[in-house]
Amino acid sequence: MSIASPPVPAEPPAAAAARTPSPRLGLALVLLTGAQLMIVLDATIVNIALPSVQTELNFTPENLSWVVTIYAITFGGLLLLGGRLGDVLGRRKVFIAGVLLFSLASLLGGLAQAEWQLLAARTLQGVGAAAAAPTALALVTTTFPAGPARNRAFAVFAAMSGAGAAVGLILGGALTEVSWRWTMFINVPIGLLIAFGAVRVLTESPRQHGRFDLPGAFTATLGLVSLVYGLTQKGQPNSTWTEFGVLAPIALGVVLLAAFLLIESRARQPLLPVRIVADRTRGVSFVVMLIVGASMFAMFFFLALYIQQVLGFTPLESGLAFLPFSFGIIVAAQLASTLVARTDPRWIAGVGALIAGGGMLGFAQLEYDSTYLGDLLPWILAMSFGLGLVFIPLTLTAVSRVEANDSGVGSAVLNTVQQVGGALGLAILGTVAANAAASKATQLMAGAASAPAPGSAEAAAAAQEQFAHIVQTYGFTQAFIVAASMLGVAAVITFFGLNIRHEDLATDGADSTPVAA
Repeated sequence: MSIASPPVPAEPPAAAAARTPSPRLGLALVLLTGAQLMIVLDATIVNIALPSVQTELNFTPENLSWVVTIYAITFGGLLLLGGRLGDVLGRRKVFIAGVLLFSLASLLGGLAQAEWQLLAARTLQGVGAAAAAPTALALVTTTFPAGPARNRAFAVFAAMSGAGAAVGLILGGALTEVSWRWTMFINVPIGLLIAFGAVRVLTESPRQHGRFDLPGAFTATLGLVSLVYGLTQKGQPNSTWTEFGVLAPIALGVVLLAAFLLIESRARQPLLPVRIVADRTRGVSFVVMLIVGASMFAMFFFLALYIQQVLGFTPLESGLAFLPFSFGIIVAAQLASTLVARTDPRWIAGVGALIAGGGMLGFAQLEYDSTYLGDLLPWILAMSFGLGLVFIPLTLTAVSRVEANDSGVGSAVLNTVQQVGGALGLAILGTVAANAAASKATQLMAGAASAPAPGSAEAAAAAQEQFAHIVQTYGFTQAFIVAASMLGVAAVITFFGLNIRHEDLATDGADSTPVAA
């Protein structure tokens, strides 16, 4: 999912005129935006393929979420390091390496024959995306001359990020109709073409002197993996919070994340400078985006399963069913872009969070026999419209009052917390759904013990299918209730914590760096 880009400051006319654009700028933009499209598209294309993946590779319901989670953790956890690698080693070199690794991982994912093979491939995809995404954005800055050319390039880059979500939904459905493996294979030729073109078209950026904060990157990433693993284990049948398999990884994750904070406070060149998150406006923006990312990832995950496994939609129909979500975000983002010039961001983002929370409560009313048009579509539109109102002001406030040499880090942190929030949220809400479903199944079986048995094999099969759909839907709806509460908390934090005025934001926006996820 994309986060809209703040405007880029224009270069003075005389200076802009003195710059001579390269005739290859158009091709360079195609390559950079193509890479961004591939990365963003992958986030939604996989959601549509999940039911098919679960069936063919025999994923358990508890482990299926790792297909999404492991990518988000690796991508988010290494995103800051990827940007730093580009600064020190050369952005073109790191960009090409990231694209090639992403393509190789996609090939391995498409060939996977077991759970662990697909999860390993998704991990490598996250590493490749963490190298390619920040360097692609940085290469737009260094390739295009400041002024109208760069502004247009960033506009196209941001639009491609937004289009990736919609394209991924439809393409994911169409490819999954053939085989879910093509949702992976499709990245291979695209990535190879981008890498080949980048060698011939893009120029290398000047290298900067500096160090890599490898301890910070690894403690953050491994800490998140351990924490999410522990939370996911709690979703296993009959597990408790005091079990070693649940408590130990959660404790290890907390220790590693505490070590990350300690490392960042003492490192000479930290991945996450404390000054970036210490500012109240930015800190609130990051916290709210963490919560919003958690609810949004979970919404896509659970609804993709509900629409296909409970309502019986085909993968292509499922992709089309999600398409109004992209339209709602686009419409709301345009409205928010207009409102932010005359309304304080807390009111826009806070109201947006409440609307999104209302949409999530609507999902919580779903039944196993609900209809798409009457029971699902209105809440998809409400959820998407609310999120569209949240993204624009939070993007602007996240880079508010950031020093020029920290602007890239401030932008990357916003993308990082969205990915990390999605991974943590999916782990937490997946546990809620699994435990609720298990409780509902126990309740229904107790009631069915005294009921007469079905009269035929067909009736027994239909009753069993209905039982599974009721249990699954109940688990999803309980997760939606918790997600709605999270968005309500996000709204409260926004209303009371985001105290920057729109006048101050307008004067500060000229120093902002575009953001795309």
